[in-house]
Amino acid sequence: MDLHGRSFLTLLDYTPQEIEYLITLSVQLKEKKKKGIRGESLLGKNIALIFEKPSTRTRCAFTVAASDEGGIPTYLAGNELQLGHKETIEDTARVLGRMFDGIEFRGFRQDYVEALAKYSGVPVWNGLTDAFHPTQVLADLMTVLEVFGKLKGIRFVFAGDGRNNVANSLMIGCSKLGVDFVNIAPKELWPQEDLIEKCKGFAKESGSEITISADTNEVKGADVIYTDVWASMGEEAKVAERIALLKPYQVNASLMEKTGRKDTIFLHCLPAVKGNEVTEDVFESDISYVFDEAENRLHTIKAVMVSTLGDMTKI
Repeated sequence: MDLHGRSFLTLLDYTPQEIEYLITLSVQLKEKKKKGIRGESLLGKNIALIFEKPSTRTRCAFTVAASDEGGIPTYLAGNELQLGHKETIEDTARVLGRMFDGIEFRGFRQDYVEALAKYSGVPVWNGLTDAFHPTQVLADLMTVLEVFGKLKGIRFVFAGDGRNNVANSLMIGCSKLGVDFVNIAPKELWPQEDLIEKCKGFAKESGSEITISADTNEVKGADVIYTDVWASMGEEAKVAERIALLKPYQVNASLMEKTGRKDTIFLHCLPAVKGNEVTEDVFESDISYVFDEAENRLHTIKAVMVSTLGDMTKI
């Protein structure tokens, strides 16, 4: 499948077949990494890594993935650039596009990553915005595939802040790949209605279902329970309010028992605030696959970069 020259800004832009291709490629690249085989698909490619928001997994994954395939990553802190301040984002894009072969952006505004893609002339990858976190969802779905051997027909439950970037991207990815997606959150934190309707359309095509509910009993039968921090980056002032609102949606032993299953797994994109969205006992239990999931950020990000920028004959 030819994705060369494409940007990766949101899973809305990718077909189910293209998303499946990226996950399959990620599995292959993980196996290659385990065998100690380095590739040259990004040999000589200069890659800009722009970070307005702090990062552990995304920054490390992009850096190691580029290096593994011969690329040259350059870290650019957002506060050291002129992004939208002394220089427009469009002009920054045109400058970077003349110096770099690919650009990763992790920041606040989705329109910034879209402008980088429009004006730079090189592939741009969304490492996280307030609206979407597509590379995270590739890693999440890859982890589910590794555990259950399938994606279609899986019942995937997200509990917590149901309108954040991860929940949005999970709903898109699951609906496109035939995964039944359940978003359990208070009504104040449900996803935007237009995105729900769009994903219901994808689900109808893939044979899955989208459920948005405030009822924690909807976890029944879940293969996967997923949560995220209750206040995203930039929402620190809302922590106390969110704790009061979301305490009933904490992933704890009681919630896990409501699934009625023993083989339900727990996922979290990290970092986790243990004692808020998840209890220590669930996080540290043998049903927790959060560190497999974190590792898979590397392999899925590598798949995105090599397929959109690299020489696929040299992976």
